[in-house]
Amino acid sequence: MKYEVKSVGIVECAPSFRIRLESEYAAGLTGLDGFSHVSVVWYADKIPAWQPNALVFPSPYKGAPEKMGVFATRTPFRPNGICVSTARLVSFDCKSGILELEWIDAEAGTPVLDIKPYHPSEDRVLSARVPDWAAAWPASYEASADFPWEDVFLF
Repeated sequence: MKYEVKSVGIVECAPSFRIRLESEYAAGLTGLDGFSHVSVVWYADKIPAWQPNALVFPSPYKGAPEKMGVFATRTPFRPNGICVSTARLVSFDCKSGILELEWIDAEAGTPVLDIKPYHPSEDRVLSARVPDWAAAWPASYEASADFPWEDVFLF
């Protein structure tokens, strides 16, 4: 079974973090006013090709189980390389198709597959549970900025 997915734009990282949409998609930003964040769906095209034997691998997290499956992590090394990031929207322009972001965890040139407004009623879970080994991680996007992530990862 094959599916076709088209890029709607690319990530740029200099001089600032932004998404540059293909011109035919720029009008799709209409009505985004008032949203503080967006969910960006992107394709990890710079990651090596998926290896079927990579479903389970050594944990990247301190204190976590020794082995973890790909679907129990946020790694970009996935069967389909589809990733989702939440980003604070600084500004956007419907005419140019450019969205200025505070930051995004994708590299320059990364293909963007979709952009959606972040909406707490659909994207936020107040009673979400995590395993004990991840319980000390930040409870919000904002708190993540100052969190010592180097103390969490094994790399």
